[in-house]
Amino acid sequence: MVVILIVVGVHSCQVSQANNDLRNYAVSVSSLMTSSNQTGDQFFRNLAGSQGSGASANLQSSVDESRLSADHELAKAKSLSAPGQLQSAQQDLVRTFQLRADGISAIAGNLPSALQAQTSSSSVTSIAADMARFYASDVFYKDYTLPMIVKALRNANIAVGGSGGEPIQTGQFLPNLQWLTPSFVATELRAPTTPTSPGKIAPGTHGSKLDSVSVGGSTLQTGSTNTIPAQPAPIFEFSFINSGQNKETNVGCRATVSGAGISGTSSVPETSPGQTYTCKVTLSSSPPPGAYKVTAEILPVPGEKNTSNNKLTFSVTFQ
Repeated sequence: MVVILIVVGVHSCQVSQANNDLRNYAVSVSSLMTSSNQTGDQFFRNLAGSQGSGASANLQSSVDESRLSADHELAKAKSLSAPGQLQSAQQDLVRTFQLRADGISAIAGNLPSALQAQTSSSSVTSIAADMARFYASDVFYKDYTLPMIVKALRNANIAVGGSGGEPIQTGQFLPNLQWLTPSFVATELRAPTTPTSPGKIAPGTHGSKLDSVSVGGSTLQTGSTNTIPAQPAPIFEFSFINSGQNKETNVGCRATVSGAGISGTSSVPETSPGQTYTCKVTLSSSPPPGAYKVTAEILPVPGEKNTSNNKLTFSVTFQ
């Protein structure tokens, strides 16, 4: 009987230690992923808040800070001690952080040339390609590492999530799949473009007029404060007219939250003179609660001379 009790006691201690190791690993991973996603949030805020070539040095400095943070997080991920049943999860976790660190480093290297007119096009394309690393990192974590951790916890009868369960971080690094497209990257970075040759612009007037902007069916007012939910990332619906005498293609729309470094872009493939169009713009991420100025703008088309009616600015409180 004594021997049996000793064996049961030893086994119980071993199970308790194994469960503690599992809990500690889950907590460490959740904390590290939270830190990494915050690094990503700041990284994309800086990119979206770019002021173009005139502020290239400031943007480079901010991105370098994100690069250092990502390198530090990668080192911490490599140092984690995973329980035996989660060795595969740990390998995928390290891949997640390696992809994020490599992606930021590669983008940082391409930023200076992306903000120079002579080299902008190829560098912007490279940056968009590097964004795929962030998408892959989210896949590695959400589809591989996280499910394995959750399964191991539940197999050990350990609660997951909620107020009493082990913390689980389900956020992601890449805020918007549009970052995978060069045109979106170029717009967000305010990257310089090669001017269209005047000889290719059709005769007659060119332009657009922004009539109104709404969110969730409510039209925003310029003379008062507008209250908008911050989450999920708001969708601004532009109503505008082709005010010129020519058809236009790829008419761009942009919404910018001043002071938050957040914006969103979209486009309408083609517009005809005198016709009204709708353009839906989703912000790249949810803005922090607070009061901001939001500028909605129909981007100038080639040959457009009057841009005074392209833009509307609103006082907005996100909550």
